[in-house]
Amino acid sequence: MSNLIKDLAYCERPYEKAIEKGIDSLSDAELLAVIIKNGTQEESSIDLANKILNAHPIHKGILGLNYLQREDYLAIKGIGNTKATQLMGISALAGRINCSRLKMSICYDNPQTIAKYYMEKCKFLSKERVYLMLLSSSHMLIKEILISEGLVNQALISPRDIFIEALKHSAVRIILVHNHPSGIPNPSNDDICITKRIIEAGKLLDIRLSDHIIVGNGSYFSMAERGII
Repeated sequence: MSNLIKDLAYCERPYEKAIEKGIDSLSDAELLAVIIKNGTQEESSIDLANKILNAHPIHKGILGLNYLQREDYLAIKGIGNTKATQLMGISALAGRINCSRLKMSICYDNPQTIAKYYMEKCKFLSKERVYLMLLSSSHMLIKEILISEGLVNQALISPRDIFIEALKHSAVRIILVHNHPSGIPNPSNDDICITKRIIEAGKLLDIRLSDHIIVGNGSYFSMAERGII
């Protein structure tokens, strides 16, 4: 029996089904098949989509797309560089849509709203990243900058780099945010020490560190809320 899309009943072909019954009528595999368009000579696009949805050893289904890298896609027969790029673009687009929605609700003197945004932005990262938020005197965002990307459990923070950016953009306040890929946001001794160094350096330049927020998996640690700042 053939597995090709053309051999399916017309109403069960993903494109036609989406048009006739609505996009929400498609299964995850069918929705992915619409995007990748073609399968191989041996497999339909739906069969190929099911392989993609089960490609990650731990994270199965749609969620797994967020954890697959280019080399993972290329290891699947029928996926070349073009399809791999399209699939990676899906995950990136979904993440940006969610981040854009959360960014609209950020209050820059409310650590919880900042943490929600960065928990979404960082939730699939395998390395630590440090973000710098440059603020005006009225706590309005001037610019967000990725300052550093490190190892699995360590990102390097340079006070010099932070204040070069703050002075360049005439920031009066700054907020640091970094993620812990372990999912546990408790600060290390190094996190606390570098925060105190930045506070002291900021005093000399009249630039205040308003907060240093660490985000994990669904939780966060605000040094301002905990009285460290």
